Amino acid sequence: MNRKYIVRLADKEREHLEGIVKKLKGGPEKVKRAQILLKSDADGPNWMDQKIAEAFNCRARTIENIRKRLVTEGFEAALERKKRDTPPVPKKLDGKQEAKIIAMRLGQPPAGYANWSLRLLADEAVVLEIVESISHTAVGQTLKKTV
Repeated sequence: MNRKYIVRLADKEREHLEGIVKKLKGGPEKVKRAQILLKSDADGPNWMDQKIAEAFNCRARTIENIRKRLVTEGFEAALERKKRDTPPVPKKLDGKQEAKIIAMRLGQPPAGYANWSLRLLADEAVVLEIVESISHTAVGQTLKKTV
C-alpha cells in the first residue's frame, strides 16, 4: 500500500465520474479511466492497484500513471487522453509540393509510358527538384488524399 500518488476525490469530482460511468459518456477509454479513479479513491473503495488492473483488464502501471496525472496535472488531465506534442512522422511535402505532384499526375506521362506510376512520379519529382527525395509510397499517400 506504499503509493506515491494518493487519489482523494471531492464529492463533485466523484459525482462527475459516476455520471460518466453510468451514462458511458466520452468513449470506452474515458469510462475506464473514470472507473479506475473511482476505485483508487482513498476516501472510497481504495482498491489496490493490482486488483483494479485485474478488474478493468489493464496493467498496474496504467493505474499508477492515471493516479500520477490526477495529482500532478489535475482532474481533467487524468480523464482525457494525453495529446501528442508532435505528429509521429513529420510530413514530407508542403502544400505547394503536393500541388505540383498532383498537377504532374494529371498531365501527360513521359514519352514511352502510357500512364504515371507512383515510382515514376517520385523519380520525376526529384528530377524536377520539387523535393530532394521522396518514396513512391509518400507520393501515393499524397494522391490518395485527393481522390
